[in-house]
Amino acid sequence: MTRSRPVRRRLLPVAAVGVLGAGLFLAGGLALAPASSDAGRPAPVPAARAAGTVPEASTSADALATDIAGLQQHLRDQPDDAPALGTLGLDYVQQARNTVDPSYYPKAEAVLGRSLKLDDRENFTAMAGMAALEAARHNFASALDWSQRAIAVTPDNATLYGILADAYTQLGRYPESFDAVQHMVDLRPGTPSLARASYTWELRGDVGTATADMQRALDDANTPADRGFTLYHLAQLAFDNGDPRTALAKAEQGLRLLPGSADLREARARAEAALGSTDAALADYAGAVAAVPQPAYVLELGELLQSLGRTQDAERQYQVFRSEEKLFTDNGVALDSDQTLFEADHGDPAKALTLGENGLRTRPFLEMHDAYAWALHRNGRDAEALEQSQQATALGTRNALFHFHQGMIDKSLGRLDQARAELRQALAVNDSFNPLQAPAARAALAELGADR
Repeated sequence: MTRSRPVRRRLLPVAAVGVLGAGLFLAGGLALAPASSDAGRPAPVPAARAAGTVPEASTSADALATDIAGLQQHLRDQPDDAPALGTLGLDYVQQARNTVDPSYYPKAEAVLGRSLKLDDRENFTAMAGMAALEAARHNFASALDWSQRAIAVTPDNATLYGILADAYTQLGRYPESFDAVQHMVDLRPGTPSLARASYTWELRGDVGTATADMQRALDDANTPADRGFTLYHLAQLAFDNGDPRTALAKAEQGLRLLPGSADLREARARAEAALGSTDAALADYAGAVAAVPQPAYVLELGELLQSLGRTQDAERQYQVFRSEEKLFTDNGVALDSDQTLFEADHGDPAKALTLGENGLRTRPFLEMHDAYAWALHRNGRDAEALEQSQQATALGTRNALFHFHQGMIDKSLGRLDQARAELRQALAVNDSFNPLQAPAARAALAELGADR
């Protein structure tokens, strides 16, 4: 699973990821023709959404379940309807993200394969579905290929450029990703494209423009689900840049629209923990994890518990994290940055190194460089670690975790002035970036004889 944004340790919505990142905001309609009847006239699909469209990333699991049931019924009557099969595959990918249930991925692959077998020339819905599926499973080179094939069929479809941008981003091809996002905005300015535009500026360290674009995405959103999505990311932007009060306000605003949202409860929990409302944070984390066992949220809860001295409770959460990771690998998802960092910090550093090496081959993204740097550091290979860490910060992304890791690597190498500067920068970006590592940054600065 993928952290949809590199500013803090987390997984996507997925493929989540989750998010903006590898397929997080798969949005907008692909606008294929609807399924055809035997008489050649459009035949209605008995679902909330017609065949040949892509679900919004913010579409609820319940709404998608309705779509899925309707498409399944339609396909029982018309099993060779290629657009309906392609749409069902996209729905399965999105439902995997919404429910954090990767067993939908093999189902998606099966129906998308059937769709492409029926039409492998003009079937850009199924091609987009394959791109989204491959991104969700962290096969980003394949995701890029499928998105390019879909665009070759329909070059003026904005949604396809969003999928293309996601693949370029995760492959570390940032200028091409930024161009694809700009093309998406030019074709169809709106919540999906503006949210991606926000992320491109965040990657480059321009938080003001990123926030402005996400606010424009919120202003353009016309459903509670879309508004909740953008409010969640506004909360993230605020928290990741040291403003937990604004993060809390945005999360609570979103929860008034979507009181059952696990994402927004997690956003509120992080802000509450940073503001010292520990009991409230633990309750919100527990609620979020109970609703959707997103591994990133499980890990955040575990680290908060560990910071409070509740080591047995924390270890139980880490065991849940390991179980969730196995579920994902069993369903074809390649492990990368989250798992690398988890093993480096809470498990087996040698395993972290292997995961980092493998992850960097398939996903040479900023946060993968950072995770591999940390794995190298934890294995005593600090000169190599510094090179990887510097690649993680090459775009100028304001990321407290990246700067913390680089500062600790500098410290191990005896680069003490650089270590002080990086650790200060980590805390300047967000002095509550992690309940375990923010205190470690302060302790390292004190050991170096430096104030904040």
